[in-house]
Amino acid sequence: MKKLAFLLFSFVFVATSYGQITKQGHTNQNKFRQLKQELPTPNLERTASGAPGKEYTQQKVDYTMDIILDDEKTRITGAETITYHNNSKDNLTYLWVQLDQNMRAKDSKTPDISPNSIPNKLSKSRFDKNYVEEAFDGGFNIMSVTNMDGSKLSYTINQTMMRINLPNPLASGATFKFNIGWWYNINNHREDGGRSGYEHFPEDGNNNYVIAQFYPRMCAYDNVEGWQNDQFWGRSEFALEFGDFTVNITVPEDHMLGATGVLQNPKDVFSKKELKRREEASKSFSEPVIIRTQEEAEKIEKSKATKTKTWKFVAENVRDYAFATSRKFIFDAMAVNINGKTVMAESLYSKEANPLYGDHSTRAVAQTLKTYSKYTFDYPYHKAISVDGQMGMEYPQICFNPGRPDLEDGGYSDRVKYRMVKVTIHEVGHNFFPMIVNSDERQWTWMDEGLNSYMEMLAELDYDKDFPIVRGYPKNIVKYMAGDQSKIAPIMSKGDNVYEFGNNAYGKPATALWILRETIMGKELFDHAFKTYSQRWMFKRPSPADFFRTMEDASGIDLDWFWRGWFYTTDVTDIGIKSVKKYSTKEVDDSVEFVEDASEGLGFASNQNKYHYEITYEKPGGLVMPIIVEFTYKDGSKEKKTYPAQIWRYTDDEVTKVFSSTKQIASIMIDPDLETADVDTSNNSFPRQDASKFDQFKEKIKQ
Repeated sequence: MKKLAFLLFSFVFVATSYGQITKQGHTNQNKFRQLKQELPTPNLERTASGAPGKEYTQQKVDYTMDIILDDEKTRITGAETITYHNNSKDNLTYLWVQLDQNMRAKDSKTPDISPNSIPNKLSKSRFDKNYVEEAFDGGFNIMSVTNMDGSKLSYTINQTMMRINLPNPLASGATFKFNIGWWYNINNHREDGGRSGYEHFPEDGNNNYVIAQFYPRMCAYDNVEGWQNDQFWGRSEFALEFGDFTVNITVPEDHMLGATGVLQNPKDVFSKKELKRREEASKSFSEPVIIRTQEEAEKIEKSKATKTKTWKFVAENVRDYAFATSRKFIFDAMAVNINGKTVMAESLYSKEANPLYGDHSTRAVAQTLKTYSKYTFDYPYHKAISVDGQMGMEYPQICFNPGRPDLEDGGYSDRVKYRMVKVTIHEVGHNFFPMIVNSDERQWTWMDEGLNSYMEMLAELDYDKDFPIVRGYPKNIVKYMAGDQSKIAPIMSKGDNVYEFGNNAYGKPATALWILRETIMGKELFDHAFKTYSQRWMFKRPSPADFFRTMEDASGIDLDWFWRGWFYTTDVTDIGIKSVKKYSTKEVDDSVEFVEDASEGLGFASNQNKYHYEITYEKPGGLVMPIIVEFTYKDGSKEKKTYPAQIWRYTDDEVTKVFSSTKQIASIMIDPDLETADVDTSNNSFPRQDASKFDQFKEKIKQ
C-alpha cells in the first residue's frame, strides 16, 4: 500500500509539475513552465543572468599569410603561419582546421546528400551545369603542413576538415605555431554557385574576384561544443575564433582591391590622384567621393597588366578574412561619424552595376553603421566595404552584394533598387552579428541571420521610411507558419536540416523579435535588453541560452513562455472570439443584479449608464500570445485593450473576460493591426464580418 501511495503521489506530482489536468480530463501542457529543462546549467563561464562568467575563456588564432592570385589561371596560392593560443582550461591533443573549399573537390560528398531526379526538360545551360562530363575541381591542394623548424607535421583530412596531430599535448595557456602551404582553382560563382569566386565578363575578358573561405582556418573550440568540427555542406556557415591577421595579397598591377584590415602601403598601390581623393573622402560626411571613376576603370579594363603589385594589410581582433579585386572596379567612399569616431563606408563596383551602386551602395553602408551602432554598440572597426559581387555574403569589414540596373536606358526599377539596398544593409549588418557578437553559425543559424534580419528592418526604415519590408512584419510570416507542418522545423534547428531555410533562420526569428519589441515588451525595455546582450557578448561567443537569459535579465520580464513557443515549437497563433453576452443591471434592495440581454447585435433596448459585456476568447492555435482587442463604439470612437499573454496561464483553450463601458459597442476586433501573426482571422471579429469586409481584412494582411 505504501508503494501504491508513493506511485499515486509521484503521478500527481509529475502531472502538476509538467501539466494540469483540466475538467475535461485533458492535460494542459502548462506553456508557462520555465525553460529549466531546455537550457544548460549555468556555470562560472556562462552565468544564470546570461552574461559571460568570471572564468569565461575563448581561444585566439593569429594568421600571417602571403597570397598570390593568378588571373590567367584563376588560381590562388597561399602560404600561411597559424599561431594557436590555447586559452581554455583543457589540454588539447589535436587541433581541427576547416578546409571549406573541399566542398568543391572532385570527391566532395556535398552533391550526394541532396536527392535529385531526371526532369522532362532542362535548359541547355542548366544541362551543361548538372551533367558535365568532368566536374570542376576546386578543392584545396595541401602542399605542406610543417612545424616552424620545417619538419613535417602529421595531419588527417576528413572531407572539409583537417585534424592536426600534435606531437605533444597543447597545455592550457600554451601556444602552438605551424605552417600550411596550399593552392586551389577558383570557381566561377556565377556559373557554378558558391559564396565566393569570380565573375567573368566575356565582352572585355576580365574577372571580378570576391574571395573568401580561401585559406585553411582554425575551427572553434569552447566549453559548449568542444571542437566545432561539423562538416561544411554549403549552407550552415561558420564558427571561428578572433585573432590578428597580417596579410600580403599579390594581384595584377592594374587591379583595385579591398580587403579586411588596415592598408599598410597605400602609396604603393594607389596613384597620387587616387590618394588625394581618398583623403577627401575621409572628410566627406554627406556624400561619397569617387576615388577611381568609371571612366578611369573603363580605360584600365581594356588592357591587362603583366606586372603585379602587393597590397599589405593588418587586421586586429577579427574572426575571418576576405578580399575583392578587379581591374574593372570603380571605387567610392565617404566618412561616417560614429559618436565622434570616423569610420569609412566604401564601395567597389564594375560599370555594369552603375549607376545603382554609385547612387545607393555607400549610402546604404553608412546608414547601416549608424543604425546598428545606435541599437547595439559603436562600430569598432575603421571601415566597411560593399562589393558588387552579385550575391549576398558577409565577412569582417567587407561584404559581397547584388545589384545591377535592369532598365533598357541603363536605369533601375524600384524593385531592383530596394533589393540591392536591402541585401547591402543585411550583409553590412553582419559585421555586428556574427562578426563581432560571434555566435556559432554552423549550429544556430538564427542567432546571426535572425537577429540581423530584425536589425536590418530598423536600418531600412531609417534609410527610407516607406521601405518595402520583405521579412519581419508579423503578417509576412503567416503563410509560412500556417503551411505544411511536415515541412516546418522549430527555429532551434540546425540550418542544414530545415526545408524553408529563409523563413526558419531569417523571417520567423526576426518576426519574433519584432513582436517582442512592438507588442510584448515595448521599445524601451526591449532596446535596453537587446543592447545589453550585444555589449555583453561583443568579441565573445554567445549561445542561445545566453541570449534568452540576458533578454529576461535586462528587462525584468519572464519570457520563457515566448522562447518555448516561438523557438522550440512550430505552433501557430490563432486567437478568436467565441461568444459575446450582454448584460444590463438593475438594483434590487441593497444589491445589483446582472440581467442578460438577448436582443440582436451589441446594443441594448434599455437606456443605461453602463454596459457590460462578457466575452469568451478562444485559442485554437498552439502559441500563447497577448489578446489585443479593439472595441468600436456606436459613436465611431475606438478603444484598444491588451490582455497580457499570462491570461492563458490557467487554460490553453478559452478564457472569459468582462468589459464594461459607458458607451455602446458596435463591433469587436482581435489584433486589428496584425501584430501577432494570427494565421486565421475569420474568427477575429464580432459580429462576424460579412464576406466583403472580411475580404478587405485579408487584403490588409497581404499588403
